Amino acid sequence: MFSPFERLIAFRYLRARRQEGFISVIAGFSLLGIALGVATLIVVLAVMNGFREELLTRILGLNGHVMVYSVEGALDDYETRRQAIVALDDVIAASPLIEGQVMATGNLGAQGALVRGVGPDYFVARPLLDANIVAGDLTTFSASGEGVVVGARLARKLGLGVGDVITLISPESTPTAFGSVPRMRGYPIAALFEVGMYEYDSSFVYMPLDLAQVYFQLNGAVTGIEVMFDHPEFENARRIEVARAAGPDARAVGWQRINAHFFNAVEVERNVMFVILTLIVLVAAFNIVSGLIMLVKDKGRDIAILRTMGVSRGAVMRIFFMNGAAIGIVGTIVGVGLGIGFASNIDVIRGWLESLSGNDLFAAEIYFLSHLPARILVGDVIKVVALALGLSLLATIYPAWRAARLDPVEALRYE
Repeated sequence: MFSPFERLIAFRYLRARRQEGFISVIAGFSLLGIALGVATLIVVLAVMNGFREELLTRILGLNGHVMVYSVEGALDDYETRRQAIVALDDVIAASPLIEGQVMATGNLGAQGALVRGVGPDYFVARPLLDANIVAGDLTTFSASGEGVVVGARLARKLGLGVGDVITLISPESTPTAFGSVPRMRGYPIAALFEVGMYEYDSSFVYMPLDLAQVYFQLNGAVTGIEVMFDHPEFENARRIEVARAAGPDARAVGWQRINAHFFNAVEVERNVMFVILTLIVLVAAFNIVSGLIMLVKDKGRDIAILRTMGVSRGAVMRIFFMNGAAIGIVGTIVGVGLGIGFASNIDVIRGWLESLSGNDLFAAEIYFLSHLPARILVGDVIKVVALALGLSLLATIYPAWRAARLDPVEALRYE
């Protein structure tokens, strides 16, 4: 497509002489802008992908894929409902549970918490939770049915550890002869868990199911049944079957609806950041246009001589097209290398920047996760490369066309 003569002239123009230094500076900044734009896009998309995957892994690892609730209140006869749900295809577990908001108190103060009353096999069905017990064990929880499992961050805030007693205060009062008094009871801590998601580690308390029934005064009922599938992505198709199996007074809600606010926010932010950061590449492409136009103006005499020697307009256009394309291609390659390298080591770089600045750059209280995740997808890299190369090549068309249209007579008239 490009002859050796055209390549020779094109790359000769890229090596600017001293008097053409300003043009070379513009070309350098264009290359740097494209490289930084590509690298930034790759890093941001990788972080957004990692953030979404970490959220999905932890949410599905700790919660059911479908939650079954009663239309009117608590679910009675839950064991019969559970067996009917387990009999469905693709269902691997159905766990009755009780959920309730409480105030948890300890040595250092009080904080709101969410109590989940679960059966002894609940942790076995959730490897993410079972594998992240950081202190104590589940023996007391399963055997005696008296201990509770508490999030490690919640325990640290309350100044509690394994063996200490955590006091739970329910917002619902208990009527007595002397009036209504808050429902309050202390439970020994059997184990601490830390799954790396702030919302769970700082607010969840797991309690044996029979103990939760007594505490919340449900008289043998539960507030819901968590259903786990082999293929959670198909929960929408199976939700109606689960609700039908649970009975006419039950309703089923899928995990995508329950956590829609999380994933919608991540997706919107991902798309907005992609559009905003694309402007970096677009500005760099405009720099290519301005640099090439200045180069065409500076090389007007050379172009005229080439044309009088018999070089065609197409050849002149290809020469200047190669100039701009080289900047775009090299900038894109450098940007891909920088972006992949940065995204692959982003948590290490974050730690280094935090130690250097003394500030917490990724607060778990804000971002829900205790570390900065990143996942590089080949499709995203291809999309960013195509975008950068497309803008770079489009930016070279007008300057190259202008060079090809240059009139040799006019160019040489005042030389």
